[in-house]
Amino acid sequence: MTLADWITQELQERLHPTHLTVTDESEQHRGHAGWREGGETHFRLHIVSEAFSGKSRVERHRLVNEALKGAFARGLHALAIDARAPGEPDRRA
Repeated sequence: MTLADWITQELQERLHPTHLTVTDESEQHRGHAGWREGGETHFRLHIVSEAFSGKSRVERHRLVNEALKGAFARGLHALAIDARAPGEPDRRA
């Protein structure tokens, strides 16, 4: 199972998202800290879940990081998170 698949599975099981995109951006970080051949070191998440309703950005990130704490042991170096509750505007540019 790839790390991207593992991340997807963990987030689906723990946060029951209505939308989830997991993007491996490792190649964009070639030569930077934490990068390694084969990728799966730098990911970007776009997740929409009712679990984020009424929570601050920091609380949302804590929920995601708690769900994915095992990913860092699997080689994850960096994680960019866009976490929204249903109905909130998409902040991606």
